[in-house]
Amino acid sequence: MARGDWSRLDESDVRVRPGKGTRPRTKRRPEHADAVTAMVIGKDRGRWTCAVNADPDRVVTAMRAREMGRVSVVVGDMVALVGDVSGLPDTLARIVRVDERSSVLRRTADDTDPYERVVVANAAQLLIVTSLADPPPRAGFIDRCLVACYAGGLEPVLCLTKADLASPDELLASYAGLDVPAVVTRHDEKPEGLAERLEGRVTALVGHSGVGKSTLVNRLVPDASLATGVVSAVGKGRHTSVAAVALPLPLAGGGWVIDTPGVRSFGLAHVTADDIVNAFEEFAEAAEECPTNCGHLGPPEDPNCALDAVVTEGRASAERLTSLRRLLVSRAGGAE
Repeated sequence: MARGDWSRLDESDVRVRPGKGTRPRTKRRPEHADAVTAMVIGKDRGRWTCAVNADPDRVVTAMRAREMGRVSVVVGDMVALVGDVSGLPDTLARIVRVDERSSVLRRTADDTDPYERVVVANAAQLLIVTSLADPPPRAGFIDRCLVACYAGGLEPVLCLTKADLASPDELLASYAGLDVPAVVTRHDEKPEGLAERLEGRVTALVGHSGVGKSTLVNRLVPDASLATGVVSAVGKGRHTSVAAVALPLPLAGGGWVIDTPGVRSFGLAHVTADDIVNAFEEFAEAAEECPTNCGHLGPPEDPNCALDAVVTEGRASAERLTSLRRLLVSRAGGAE
């Protein structure tokens, strides 16, 4: 047969390379119908500590399955586990799936960093711990935490500590327009009201050094040091307070607190002005009428901003708009 004369070929002339299968490749993954659900409560050096069915008495160490690739897994995530989920010493399960997150607490290194980091997943609320004195409150940090809450779907709660040293009235008044719930604590009293707000919920805690966050955690979870050590047992010899860790609350209704000692500031490069405005229902619809790239700051920066009309028409208070715009200014400023 002359070279190039393909008309005389039939199926018997087809040659199959040895060692090569004929089945097409597929991206279909195993369904893992027998997987168990667990909550991630700690991470250390490529290993995740998980509580099966969010039960603090059923703790399992797991690794990320190969088919997961580099999918992010953070404290608070609800995941599917397969393999050895007994939790016995020297056993290792595999994380094969991460469930959809109901909320995320994100930050960037600074306001110019394009890489956002998910710090905590699925927390219902963020407890912003601020001392009233020694050190004095930092409004800029509080504002940026609020922005992170509104952008990530968490409910913010102010926790003002050291009320035995200074009055909380002035600080509470400055946030009245945002309707942010607040709890005031004293060093010489148990945080009774705080426990009630945390019961039955997953709560992340943030705060600068010296504001009393560690004292609060130790009062809420008397065995906090022991529990943190168990969660971080994979990294023997490593300091246990360098990463987020979830601790079970010893309350009748349960609940978890996620201590985040590594979060000292919030870069907000990932947050847009619209992300914040959309968290304020009375202004969200009007914002759609604003010019393209409107920062919603009002005159003189944004002379045609439609948010002012909402106040003029009596659909929202001027105090509420002022508070919103303060958060927008904080987003545009430097990280605290």
